[in-house]
Amino acid sequence: MDWFIPIGAAIAFGLGALGAGIAMARIGSAGAGTVAERPETFGYMLIFLAIPETIAILGFVIAAMILVMI
Repeated sequence: MDWFIPIGAAIAFGLGALGAGIAMARIGSAGAGTVAERPETFGYMLIFLAIPETIAILGFVIAAMILVMI
């Protein structure tokens, strides 16, 4: 029964990273088109790309908390 803990941590981090990757792909492609038309929006697009990364970081923190509580 001890193998449930690492599997749960892997799912927490893996799904968080997968969701962040999907979000960043969509935001990145839309952001590239926006910056191509209006270069002054580069700062906003950079912020919008950083926001989904917090989901992956949160998944990592939760996975670390799960593993530490063994």
